[in-house]
Amino acid sequence: MAQTDYYKSLGVEKTATADEIKKAFRKLAVKYHPDRNQGDSAAEDKFKEINEAYAVLSDAEKRKQYDTFGSNDFHRQYSQEDIFKGFDFTGTFKDMGMGEGGDDIFSRLFGRRGGGFRRGAQRGADLSLELEVGFREAAQGGEKLVAFRRNGVREELKVKIPAGVDTGSRVRISGKGGDGENGGPSGDLFLNVRVTHDPVFTRDGGDLFVERTIRFSEACLGVSLEVPTLEDSRRIKVPAGIQPGTKIRLKGCGIKMPGSNVKGDLYVKIAVHVPEGLNSSQKKLVEELSKAGL
Repeated sequence: MAQTDYYKSLGVEKTATADEIKKAFRKLAVKYHPDRNQGDSAAEDKFKEINEAYAVLSDAEKRKQYDTFGSNDFHRQYSQEDIFKGFDFTGTFKDMGMGEGGDDIFSRLFGRRGGGFRRGAQRGADLSLELEVGFREAAQGGEKLVAFRRNGVREELKVKIPAGVDTGSRVRISGKGGDGENGGPSGDLFLNVRVTHDPVFTRDGGDLFVERTIRFSEACLGVSLEVPTLEDSRRIKVPAGIQPGTKIRLKGCGIKMPGSNVKGDLYVKIAVHVPEGLNSSQKKLVEELSKAGL
């Protein structure tokens, strides 16, 4: 069945009381009951829809989960078996004066009898959630404690973050999705990685970039600089006459991408600082440099 808005299915507001929900369901159940609409497939589909809606909204805990997570995430956590678990189909219709045989109707419409679906083994639904990972943790790998809801129950799981993951990467945790049906396997949990900003490094695949600013005199004469890497720091030589924007490469100081045994590189981008204000002696020296053709 396509996922629908359960409140709209019953024609009630989200603020509806339990009595208002029950009243709306009873009215629609009488209207669309299969015994009164024999051969009408549209009425049968509507009858399925309102029963599924009532099975959720008449249960305080299921309704809370539905309101909290919305239709899509709710259905990732609850199979149809979960939705109808504990729902007294026969008693509901007996109370409405619609006779016995509720189990027979339910079995015919939903393919369920004796607590199980007639269809074969079904794999459980996959679950998906966003996982925020620190820049260096993503680059070097690590472990994180992840909390999520599975089959309506909160679970915590320590997961391994592979070194080299980046925003958009997906980490698959096998068997931690929704429960399978009729002996089918559970689905998987997928963690959609989002890597946070780092104040020092930027990244492009396996390559890292860091910017260092030097003085004009150092650009002219050359200088030795200490630059950071993910593991430690390295000293590099900036050649005399370097131009602003030039990148100096440190081979193998980047990130090892998943599935690769080779690390990327680190590039140090050189910027040249131009002072905004000069004292008189500095101004005189610059004027002399200008006269000398510099």
